[in-house]
Amino acid sequence: MTQKVLLTAAVTGAGDTAAKNQYVPVTPKEIAASAIESAKAGATVAHVHARNPKTGGISHSLDHYREIIERIRESETDVIINITSGGGGDFIPNLSNPSTGGEGTDMQTPKERHEPVGSLLPEMCTLDCGSVNFGDMVYMSPTDWLREQAKLIQESGVKPELECFDTGHLRFAKQLIAEGLIDGDPMFQFCLGIPWGADADEETIQYMKNRLPDNAHWSAFGIGRMQMPILEMAAQNGGNVRVGLEDNLYLGKGIFARNEQLVDQAVSKLHAANIEVMTPQEARVHFQLNNPYGGNNNGQ
Repeated sequence: MTQKVLLTAAVTGAGDTAAKNQYVPVTPKEIAASAIESAKAGATVAHVHARNPKTGGISHSLDHYREIIERIRESETDVIINITSGGGGDFIPNLSNPSTGGEGTDMQTPKERHEPVGSLLPEMCTLDCGSVNFGDMVYMSPTDWLREQAKLIQESGVKPELECFDTGHLRFAKQLIAEGLIDGDPMFQFCLGIPWGADADEETIQYMKNRLPDNAHWSAFGIGRMQMPILEMAAQNGGNVRVGLEDNLYLGKGIFARNEQLVDQAVSKLHAANIEVMTPQEARVHFQLNNPYGGNNNGQ
């Protein structure tokens, strides 16, 4: 039986990348178009952040998210939508008063982080399962905040993808499951290679995989030059996979990528290993996702 995997295209992210690669989509129209092109290239899922069309930076605007999702849903190309619920979590201490955030700090409450998910009801959303040193800043997701977010996601019926940037995040994700805050078979995402989280290598994949609940699904991605190697390692170890400009800007050395090119490259590598990519409808059935297009998830 041919192995099948879910392939996510993380099309834009929230990092300072738009000025580095001209193909990073910024406006809602560009983000939706890139998600649609990624789906045509073979992606099962489009993972989206919103950006400020004027600055290219992160946007928390519900209107921006709504336009992105409406454009995708109104297209003739089917793709599962996965919205970030990471929201504002960037904390940069003010050195003159470390108890307050300095320039660049962007914090939101759990309720604010959840607003696009609860209002627009995508099939999936991410849930960052802990705080971490993220480059030179701290990404903050305190445990009580995460419990509140998990409950809000659960009440919305959206499937959370439990993002783990380090091994402690996996431990807390399992705690959320034990507390009854995650329904059904959980979906984990190993986020590898981000400074200063878990390493992007096969040893880390095996370590995290071996500590999953028996009924868990999992995926992994690596950033930068480790994007394709981690894709191959994850798929060969029975996991799902992710590519896209959120995590890597290059198709090859010195060659800037478009999202659909990264998806096409990923599909080729998977096919070479006799691994197929799930269609969105296959994934809705397999992972028991809500279907925003109506009908049930048995192909009807």
